[in-house]
Amino acid sequence: MTATTPDGQTAAANPDGDILRCEHIAKNYGAVTALTDVNMRLTRGEVLGLIGDNGAGKSTLLKILCGFQPATSGRIFLEGKEITLKSVDHARSLGIDAVYQDLALVGQLTVFQNMFLNREKVRWPLVRNNVMRREAREHLDEMGVQIPSVNAPVAMLSGGQRQAVAVARSVFSNPKILLLDEPLAAMGVKEGAIILDLITRLKHEGNVSIIIIAHNYAQVIQVCDRINLIQGGRITLDKLTAETSADELTDLAVAEYRSALEERQRADRGSA
Repeated sequence: MTATTPDGQTAAANPDGDILRCEHIAKNYGAVTALTDVNMRLTRGEVLGLIGDNGAGKSTLLKILCGFQPATSGRIFLEGKEITLKSVDHARSLGIDAVYQDLALVGQLTVFQNMFLNREKVRWPLVRNNVMRREAREHLDEMGVQIPSVNAPVAMLSGGQRQAVAVARSVFSNPKILLLDEPLAAMGVKEGAIILDLITRLKHEGNVSIIIIAHNYAQVIQVCDRINLIQGGRITLDKLTAETSADELTDLAVAEYRSALEERQRADRGSA
């Protein structure tokens, strides 16, 4: 099991095996504190599940890691070198890419057009559609993504297929680290299986390290190597998936709800 400090934070790890490491990340929005003191590590080829209640700080941490917004304090290391992410494009240039819940796909465009969005292949003055169709099809086939046709508008695909196309598009750019924000949100079992299969395939290839934000503990345990639980802006649990279970994670979440409820009841009695 990964070592933790007495207060539940991830202990310092051997940086040689880490592709990404965060130290004491905090984020404040005025008087509101979103992250308090996050220490996290991601090893090469690993799939890390980041779980926690709404408002715990998961999405805030992802936005910091992909360059969307800066941390208030703390340090980020990529392959052992400290970095300061200036923008999403800067993070991508370093090999960190993110796929959000809204996917950032254009529904009216075809699958292959979305795959090459903002990086179209052009032989002036013509766009090389046939080349893009072929390469998109080959890439999706290699990743095991099944869709009706690369000529189909994205709007015609199922939710799972659209999410798979969004992930495939990011992988197409050969990132070192892929951040997935709730890729299984609002999906049924069949839809979610498409994404779980894709993540499993990527894990076995070992070319990209992945952080998955998720609520469904049973699903993330299927594909993740390790689980981090974030509560109140801090990581309070860091375990290998082989050493935990969906029941344990659920019990921790229930305990947090119970503690919050008891605190609110005490506050109500005090103000009565």
